[in-house]
Amino acid sequence: MRTVNRNGLPPAIAERLSDEARASFAETPREARFKFLAQALGLDEAALLAELSKLTGLEVLDEPAIDPEGLKILPARIASEAQVVPTLMPGAEVGRLHLVTSLPPDHDTAHWVATFATRRPKWYLAPPERVAQLITENYGVGSGSLDDEGDGLDEYEAAPSDVEADQDAAVVRFVTDVLTQAVAEGATDVHFEPQETNLRIRYRVDGVLIAVPLPENLARFQDAIISRLKIMARLNISERRLPQDGRINFRDGKTVLDIRVSTIPTIYAESVSLRLLNQRKEAYNMDRIGMDAEEQAAVRKVLDYPHGIILVTGPTGSGKSTTLNAFLQAINSPELRIVTIEDPIEYEVPGANQVQTRAEIGLTFASALRSTLRQDPDVIMVGEIRDLETAEISIRASLTGHLVFSTLHTNDAPGAITRLVDMGVEPFLVGSAVELVIAQRLVRRLCADCAKTVPIDRTKLLPALEALGMDESFLKGVTSLREAVGCRKCRHTGYRGRVGVFEIFHPKPLHDLVVGRVSNRELTEKAIAQGMRPLAKSGWLKVVAGNTTIDELVRNLSSNE
Repeated sequence: MRTVNRNGLPPAIAERLSDEARASFAETPREARFKFLAQALGLDEAALLAELSKLTGLEVLDEPAIDPEGLKILPARIASEAQVVPTLMPGAEVGRLHLVTSLPPDHDTAHWVATFATRRPKWYLAPPERVAQLITENYGVGSGSLDDEGDGLDEYEAAPSDVEADQDAAVVRFVTDVLTQAVAEGATDVHFEPQETNLRIRYRVDGVLIAVPLPENLARFQDAIISRLKIMARLNISERRLPQDGRINFRDGKTVLDIRVSTIPTIYAESVSLRLLNQRKEAYNMDRIGMDAEEQAAVRKVLDYPHGIILVTGPTGSGKSTTLNAFLQAINSPELRIVTIEDPIEYEVPGANQVQTRAEIGLTFASALRSTLRQDPDVIMVGEIRDLETAEISIRASLTGHLVFSTLHTNDAPGAITRLVDMGVEPFLVGSAVELVIAQRLVRRLCADCAKTVPIDRTKLLPALEALGMDESFLKGVTSLREAVGCRKCRHTGYRGRVGVFEIFHPKPLHDLVVGRVSNRELTEKAIAQGMRPLAKSGWLKVVAGNTTIDELVRNLSSNE
């Protein structure tokens, strides 16, 4: 390897940086240095790797493979902190330890690798995301924090005075690493689940639970990790027999998380679930949530009404609050006074007055809504209609000149009508107040980088269509569909992100049926006869458009819907 300075920068690169940038580079954590350098030089990832390779003579490996024997040689703490991982190089010189990193190794990294390696190192460059992914997959999330072999490595730290060598400090770092990785993965939930012989940690990403690779020695830190989470949430760490709920405010760089914490006792230890809410999350518009032009036109027509109720229904985690915020974004203007009542507040709406409910002091949806009506609002968003009192106040608010948005837990759109009637709301009030009901689901979106187009396979599609309540006629004119493949960018799942599937129901034309308390089935049949597109058919259009797959649709929509 040709000459680099103490921080791992070739002189030709260092000279292009200002004194301030060089100082900032040295203070930046190693896992973030590549991105910092690329921004400072105005280069993309590939260009920076090519230039570093040219100046140092190190070969670039786009898809390095892991070396299992090398993992036994290189301690997890060094791999994690220096962002270096052993790679397998078939046909290469025997007796060498082949290592990949995103930046040329600096003085400390080279020193410590040479100290622990029994084979002479040979260095390569690779994309930083790939290096980080290999470290996580093979050493485990937070492995550097809990590394038993890390004792005595304090000299390797950039600021050794800030590092404690005891178990408590290691656990603090590990929990931070798990949460930071969850943010990077785009997780909405993190579950710490004690098992008989180990602690399992899983993230929910795009609605699907994925197991987190973990260090082999994690089991002995189980109690300390759970206690750390309870301390962060200000819970009683000595109470292990009863469920507890709390909150954590967590900051990861510019990302600020409001984390809802729930614990329950299990046969082995307490299970802890975290719901991650990004306080600065960018609100979605109707395009981004996946509504097509026809669906948007139907919604916008009702959004222009001066009063009435718009309901969004679906199971937990189906994006109901996100959709309501997209509606608020569509109508938000200085001429409207908007008040939202939520639990929790998931998005900041500029100019709106947002209220967080607190049931423990009596600030429920119903009490907050009653007070809101004295605040001269034009638009009110109620996070959820949970009881008769909230339902009745919402309906009366809509009948007295307010536009009201809210959510319900029902499987389909017509089911919202029968649910309100079952709650005890008079049918004639429901029929008069509710202007629009939208049922929705979130399905995983195909990864744009690896999805491929293939001819349709009728033997596979027909049973899937039947499960969705559709028949062969829907294949008319369809000769090919997109299918999931899997790549590094989508964690080899074939999917990345999610898109909404919607069922839009206008109850006003069926007012007499609503007042007559007809069954949900009859109401649904009449709505479809008048042009309502069911969830399954709406989802099929997303499949034909190449946004998702039929398998994903079947997974999310059961046949009884």
